Amino acid sequence: MTKPAIGFIGLGLMGAAMVGRMQDLGYSITVTANRSRPNIDAAVARGATEVGTAREVAAASDIVMLCMDTSASVEGRMRGDDGVIAGLRNGATVVDFGTSLPGSTRALGEEVAAAGGTYLDAPLGRTPAHAKDGLLNIMAAGDESAFAKVEPVLKDLGENVFHLGALGSGHTIKLMNNFFGMTVANAMAEAFAMADVAGIDREKLYNVMSAGPLHSGMMDFVKAYGVDKDPSMLAFAIKNAAKDVGYYDQMARDAGANSVMAQGALGALRAATDAGHGDEMVSQMVDFYAAKLKA
Repeated sequence: MTKPAIGFIGLGLMGAAMVGRMQDLGYSITVTANRSRPNIDAAVARGATEVGTAREVAAASDIVMLCMDTSASVEGRMRGDDGVIAGLRNGATVVDFGTSLPGSTRALGEEVAAAGGTYLDAPLGRTPAHAKDGLLNIMAAGDESAFAKVEPVLKDLGENVFHLGALGSGHTIKLMNNFFGMTVANAMAEAFAMADVAGIDREKLYNVMSAGPLHSGMMDFVKAYGVDKDPSMLAFAIKNAAKDVGYYDQMARDAGANSVMAQGALGALRAATDAGHGDEMVSQMVDFYAAKLKA
């Protein structure tokens, strides 16, 4: 069966890995440059077609995929004379793989529908290394018939592909997931820093905590830096964590609620980013808390 033509915008670490996976499987890919050239050049060298605008990407594609950093970035590529919506084929599907605000997702869904297409949110779990092998977790949501149409492509990219309900449900669940993960990571980071204050060996603290029901993968990721000085186990930047927890907080306020638990992690992540640590990994929040507790 003929594979659909794919347009892809946002060839960062994750997006480039996804494009590489689809190229391995014989998909025709159209791309446009976003911020840097190397991943675009690599995709083109393997047969991708480069065009100048998001509109041209959409005009060449049955499925347009975006993997971008913020809702503002997605909106910027979707709207305007050179945006995806302006060039959308009738009956095409647009998939947002980023972590976006659900309210923005639903608004874009209405605009895409008015242009004759369908919009799906499909945020991702796991890492670029998983993407290279088609082993992502994909949290898709939106129109079920549109999902069914693109599901074979999603299954080429993901080991676990979920359909979670109405448009925006995927982004809602992803933000809840990331809020929980980043709150746990910050709590563990402060616990290690407090161990220093109390004169307790960090590894001994970890050994006790990990022997009981508190044990988790996130605890192990933070321990990898807090004890073993390896920040790579949790390859997620502090500035990105601040963005995601901030989006969770915004999502709550948009729903007329106020998150109590988000404020501690969000305040710390934003303070660390403002202090110049935004490009460091979340596990390195141990150092931020250690400095704060000594102040």
